[in-house]
Amino acid sequence: MPPAAAFPPASHDLEAISLIGFVHGVSHFFHLLLPPLFPWLMKDFGLSFTGIGATMTIFFVVSGCGQALAGFLVDRFGAAQVLGAGIGCFLLAALLLSVVDDYTGLTLVAALAGLGNSVFHPADFTVLNRHVSPPRLGHAFSIHGLSGNLGWALAPVFMTGIAATLGWRSAALAAALLAALALLLLFWCRRSLADPPGSEQTNPAGGQDQAGMVTSPFAFLQSGAVWMCFAFFLLITTAFGAIQNFATPILQQLHGLSLATAATALSAYLVGGAAGILSGGFLARRGAHERLIATALGTAALLVVALATLPLPQWVVLPLMTGIGYCTGIAGPSRDLLVRRAATSRFGQAAYGRVYGFVYSGLDAGLALAPLAFGAFMDGGRFTAVLIGIAVLQGLAILTALRVGGAALPANG
Repeated sequence: MPPAAAFPPASHDLEAISLIGFVHGVSHFFHLLLPPLFPWLMKDFGLSFTGIGATMTIFFVVSGCGQALAGFLVDRFGAAQVLGAGIGCFLLAALLLSVVDDYTGLTLVAALAGLGNSVFHPADFTVLNRHVSPPRLGHAFSIHGLSGNLGWALAPVFMTGIAATLGWRSAALAAALLAALALLLLFWCRRSLADPPGSEQTNPAGGQDQAGMVTSPFAFLQSGAVWMCFAFFLLITTAFGAIQNFATPILQQLHGLSLATAATALSAYLVGGAAGILSGGFLARRGAHERLIATALGTAALLVVALATLPLPQWVVLPLMTGIGYCTGIAGPSRDLLVRRAATSRFGQAAYGRVYGFVYSGLDAGLALAPLAFGAFMDGGRFTAVLIGIAVLQGLAILTALRVGGAALPANG
């Protein structure tokens, strides 16, 4: 590793981490632009749960498809411009929501918000990898993940609080104001996101790998490590989506928790995940990322199996859910560093956008798949099977992480 003097000063790293953390929090806030308003939208437009829920399917399908394509735009035009376009889509989505008068309008809002969301992972990670010193990347990825959780936490309180007092259209306008502020901040700090010297963007007709050989812009799809990273995200986020969507009724049925207590247990899981992300940033500095992921997710899977099969007293459920979230969160920063290794091992810095865009489209695919994959089990009352399925997905994710560790060479970018 180069000496510390060869790296940019800590203030430069802090600026990049803070700016990207903020815009990532905004992107997660806009994941929940519509869901907190479902009660008002269902009433005003006469929608069923299936009808209103389909808007989120549209969001994640558009986001997942767009994310794979956004990576090419990041590599071609730079992260700052693409981030600005994404936040601009959020602004348009919120403004449109404030004036829609039919279901078609709501689907367009969801599609616009999904399109805006699609740019953030390839753009965010490209900026962090190019602007943050390697010794601080674990902390950068930790803050990136934590800021997303904070965006999720803020949206329901923000949107429902305004909707309850001023109406849901006013809540949409308030969200538009947040997007406008983020866009202004991004414009103000645009020079901080400019590609540093030596991180050339790819030619749309092709690029070069680490050996200097001319490659197709799609050559990264021939990398087994990249496909394993995609599979990892698909598996781990399908498991997360199942917990996020169904943990509350499962805990009510299996352990006799009240609705309020079961919801609190889900919140404990999310809080534990945030704490795990912070801890994972420090642990990731030690290297051996695939082994850390395997240990953390293996422990989480065992705790999920215990939750599914043991006759636990009710007071144990809350700390157990916290532990599951904590172990899952620990794997986050190491996961992102593992993707970085896959991106740089063969294609160098020029492929950051493409690789991160493709790999993180697995995240959207997992979130879209989870309700479909586990909904039938829930409808059939097979609550234990849902939890066992979550543990199986976590176990399969461990195998993919170990395969990435074996397939990707050490990063030198």
